Amino acid sequence: MLKENFSDLISLMVIAREGSFTRAAAKLGVSQSALSHAIRGLETRLGIRLLTRTTRSVAPTVAGEQLITSISPHLTGIEEQLVQLREMRDRPAGTIRLNAGEHALQSVIWPALGSFVRDYPDVNVEVVVDNALTDIVSGRYDAGIRLGEQVAKDMVAVRIGPDIRMVVVGSPDYFARHGKPETPQALQQHNCINLRLPTLGGLYAWEFKQGEQALRVRVEGQLTFSSLPTRIQAAVAGLGLAFLPEDSVQQELADGRLELALEAWCDTFPGYYLYYPSRKQHTLAFTKLIEALRYPR
Repeated sequence: MLKENFSDLISLMVIAREGSFTRAAAKLGVSQSALSHAIRGLETRLGIRLLTRTTRSVAPTVAGEQLITSISPHLTGIEEQLVQLREMRDRPAGTIRLNAGEHALQSVIWPALGSFVRDYPDVNVEVVVDNALTDIVSGRYDAGIRLGEQVAKDMVAVRIGPDIRMVVVGSPDYFARHGKPETPQALQQHNCINLRLPTLGGLYAWEFKQGEQALRVRVEGQLTFSSLPTRIQAAVAGLGLAFLPEDSVQQELADGRLELALEAWCDTFPGYYLYYPSRKQHTLAFTKLIEALRYPR
């Protein structure tokens, strides 16, 4: 009933605008007889005449004019929304919500973000910085960004960053006072800056590999942080050793504020992936963002 009335109301508006069944039928792409039948059916259901017909023209009755005046703004609004949706199909627009850790934001999202928002001014990007393994579906995110090993198997994953190397770093002052560890096990004799894992609540075990030998070392120290910048600051200040993504401390290593230790044990592993549910229907804006982030670019 609703579908039938909606279609007939649109026909009524077109007839009133054109002042002719013939012209209205041509506009709507239907026969004149089908259009006349639709209007008679609408009038029958409402129990009132809506159009006055003559041999030369057709015009709304008083009741018909009142109805058209009432529904016209609503139907026009619907039409405008449909036009906007069609335009979105051809022009990237809308809001994209991403969930990412702070290192992913700095290393892979930020370098691509500036040019992306300039190229697509109708696209809004919201990035929620979250180091936990958040459920992006229940959180109503369009996508998440995590290391490849952390992405669930039922997700579509697109690689967006290079391999990552984790390194042990300390300040020259710290090494002058305590020396450099020669093996990963020797870290247990050093003051290490720990990382609290937000998902499990435990402390991150530092991971090393040399040849076929792989080790996970649980370190101890006076300081524990969940923030990457804070761990970098603490290491630069000489407060302990830190285990950090090498790219995040390139400047500090270059200018001598930090030095490397255990380089032979510091391995690389697959970097960041953008992931989303396999059933997700892409908007053009989301597709363009994937293109902007995809590795290699």
